[in-house]
Amino acid sequence: MKKLIILATAMLIAGSFQAKADNDRIIKFNELPAAAQQFTRKYFPNEKVAYTKMERDFLEVQYEVMFSNGSKVEFLKNGEWKDVDCKYNSVPAELVPAQIASYVEQNYKGAAIVQIDRDTRDYEVKLTNGLELTFDLRFNIIDIDD
Repeated sequence: MKKLIILATAMLIAGSFQAKADNDRIIKFNELPAAAQQFTRKYFPNEKVAYTKMERDFLEVQYEVMFSNGSKVEFLKNGEWKDVDCKYNSVPAELVPAQIASYVEQNYKGAAIVQIDRDTRDYEVKLTNGLELTFDLRFNIIDIDD
């Protein structure tokens, strides 16, 4: 019986943490970190911002900028970009490391990069032909998904 009470209490506590973890809210563009504002103005100067959102999960804060054309950019709490998803357009070439751009050009002629995601372990890119390529931090190809 004691174990059942402890288990029930633990589940109740876990549930309350989970409810607080998903704390997203719409913010004004000027509430983004300065680096994220500069990034958006530099790489997407002609895109209209549909909304800007702050996402809070326990100790982590991230930001998202959604454009009216469906593209979006996700930022870390310090304003560095994490994910650029251009849906129907190419990711700005300046954002793609030269080694990745070269690999895509050599191996997938005519395909463009429409999404790039980076984290502490790797880079993932999605191409217009539907392939998803994963590169390690030294830009070696480590996975190809179709």
